[in-house]
Amino acid sequence: MSVIRVKHATKSYGPRHNRFTAIDDVTFEVPEGSTVAIVGKSGSGKSTLMHLISGLDRPDDGEVIIEGKNIFKLRGKELDQFRNRHIGFIFQSFFVEANESLYQNVSLPLEIRQTIYNKRREKILWALERVDMQDKVNVRAGKLSGGEKQRLAIARAIVNEPKIIFADEPTGNLDSATGAKVVNLLFELNKQIGSTLFVVTHDHELAARCQILIQLKDGKLVSIKDTSSAKNSKQAVTTGKEGE
Repeated sequence: MSVIRVKHATKSYGPRHNRFTAIDDVTFEVPEGSTVAIVGKSGSGKSTLMHLISGLDRPDDGEVIIEGKNIFKLRGKELDQFRNRHIGFIFQSFFVEANESLYQNVSLPLEIRQTIYNKRREKILWALERVDMQDKVNVRAGKLSGGEKQRLAIARAIVNEPKIIFADEPTGNLDSATGAKVVNLLFELNKQIGSTLFVVTHDHELAARCQILIQLKDGKLVSIKDTSSAKNSKQAVTTGKEGE
């Protein structure tokens, strides 16, 4: 089984005399296709870890291995292209283009990838259908409700059928009922397209639905647990320190 590996990831910010370590020597690995919750109090390093795993930020030290590649050996456009092909992002604040249609919003990752027009349209309609918004293809995103904007953001995240989806507090700006629908959708998509789902969350109920629970405190890995089954818990997840 393929795995995603994080090895001795460390990230600090600020001037040398007042350095803050956001992620401190974190090592673990998880199987591809898993649902993974990253939890901890505010300031524990959750979002920083997500940024490192996804290549949005570079560590001061350490490696992230995806598809057998240390992504930090990729440079500039290579890393951008890798993210575009393999990774989808969903954020708390949606980040949709209000004055553009749903079609135009979902099209952006395909345009970056230079997907041909006919194939692009097919993929956009497929992604909007997955989130049950195919009937709003030409509606401007600014007219959508909060829940609809998040579903649009999910459609944009999955249009390239990425290997990994990162969701950073995906229900933070939604009411309980709408948030529950978005969460159900994320887990359905995990099963349908087989993407690894990383969720950064304060929501204990959402975290409990994930197969793997990564807990951080003050930038350090406190624990990593496989909640999917007692039978697989010793084999499916490891901190990766054995044999190093």
